[in-house]
Amino acid sequence: LPQWRQSSYAGDAIITAVGLHEGLWMSCAAQSTGQVQCRLHDSLLSLEVHIQASRALMVISLLLGFFGIIVSVVGMKCTKVGEEDPVTKSRIAVAGGVLFILSGLCTLAAVSLYATQVTYEFFRESTIPINARYEFGSSLFVGWGAASLSMLGGSLLCCSCPAKERRGQQYHRQSQPSTAREYV
Repeated sequence: LPQWRQSSYAGDAIITAVGLHEGLWMSCAAQSTGQVQCRLHDSLLSLEVHIQASRALMVISLLLGFFGIIVSVVGMKCTKVGEEDPVTKSRIAVAGGVLFILSGLCTLAAVSLYATQVTYEFFRESTIPINARYEFGSSLFVGWGAASLSMLGGSLLCCSCPAKERRGQQYHRQSQPSTAREYV
């Protein structure tokens, strides 16, 4: 989404004809007529360091989340994939939870790094008028919410590990009583 930062509407002279939005991958200009024009960032090497770092962290977060989904599905008790041992299944689920927590931390770091740079540029003493500066876009808030939910879900998966006294127990199938009569 290109709404990582948006043009500010603070100050005395409010210009509403064009709204500017910038993100990790593109910049967009939305006119009051409803027309939106977007331009991809031209070169990776010409980008600022915080954008490059945020891009890398978001890609790592997506990969960790993808592998977290796969590992968690294997570790679910209701699936027949993998081991049949409940202790092993719960350990696999915990591994999926750890991947979700790491994914949430990467997202949180990327969004917070970008927000820190937006805040620094907004309050920096410069000749740019206050209504030509940028402020937080909606994607930052979505990112903070997604990071929180990912870490919460990962924490819940990590809590699925069985208690210590149940770890050594094996589940035995009880034999059914025979229906045939025994003649003596």
